[in-house]
Amino acid sequence: MRIFSIGAVLWGILPLLMTSLSDPLPQYAAVVEESEPEIPAEPEEEIILLLEGEELPVSSFPEIWGYLISGREQYYKPDMPISDIGYFGAEVNVYGQLVGVPNPKNIPGFTGRVHLVAACNGQALSHFSLMEGSQTRQKLIADLLAAAQAFDGLQIDFENVPARDGTAYRSFLAELSKGLGTGKMFTVALSARSKTLENDVYDYGKIKDIVDRILVMAYDEHWSGSKPGPIASMGWCRSVANYALKTVGPEKLIMGLPFYGRSWGNWNPSQAYIYSGIQRIKEERRITDIRRDQGIPNFVYEAPITATVYYEDDYSISNRLELYRGMGVRGVGFWRIGQESPTVWNRLKLIR
Repeated sequence: MRIFSIGAVLWGILPLLMTSLSDPLPQYAAVVEESEPEIPAEPEEEIILLLEGEELPVSSFPEIWGYLISGREQYYKPDMPISDIGYFGAEVNVYGQLVGVPNPKNIPGFTGRVHLVAACNGQALSHFSLMEGSQTRQKLIADLLAAAQAFDGLQIDFENVPARDGTAYRSFLAELSKGLGTGKMFTVALSARSKTLENDVYDYGKIKDIVDRILVMAYDEHWSGSKPGPIASMGWCRSVANYALKTVGPEKLIMGLPFYGRSWGNWNPSQAYIYSGIQRIKEERRITDIRRDQGIPNFVYEAPITATVYYEDDYSISNRLELYRGMGVRGVGFWRIGQESPTVWNRLKLIR
């Protein structure tokens, strides 16, 4: 049951039913822009899944990435089998400036590589920041290169680059790659694909030679605005991984996996109402207790909501890991540390 008050402060949102999701999900968690259609899973042979109750295998990979949010370093544990941490916090602000660069010294006990992740999520802001020849772009590149000196690598996570800015985006990546030189790892996080798209900003084939790694964000097959469904179904993951292996190759590919879940409800009370709508609610709910806050009327009522929840546990993660490992994927990355079942790390082994 959910309670909300019209005219007061009890407007609610649907429960996510998962403590780890009480924090906002950065757009990095989205594998495709929410305006894009879902990528249909190609019909292939049946995937053999481990069932609940079966003993889970230990999945081994040469590279295991975990993403960590600045300010939540306590979620990282030194015994986690992780080779690389993508450190979140840096972003491009409304003026095209780099802000929020975290301090890699704040991750205690980690001996692997720490990568500065720089995010930019707005279409207009991305266009403004990537404009070739602009002082804003030159300053952003200089600031990114300077900030990356304290890290082992730099990762670019620009998820809403406008369709006509593909050339500017790739030249931006090329300038960063050249500026970093050979002493730092340069990586990029890209939306999932299962086929080549026409005039694709995130064209794997055109980007792979610019970077050292491509992390494919194979999650949010279903998102907050879609119909209910898995964050990353097995068939969809196989299609995405198959395409990525063919276009990127196993040496540069990191397949992203979700730790989080989502909830969908059949009704959301958070909206604006005209007077006749308010009167209809009062009649339908038989509301008689009208209160006034400084003379402004408001009331409270309860209404049932049906929620559908998809989430990840040790079995779903293990099935996805074994699917990727069996396909020849050499690296996996998890969004994000702190959202997972604690025992999932027992199912992973880092091959040094």
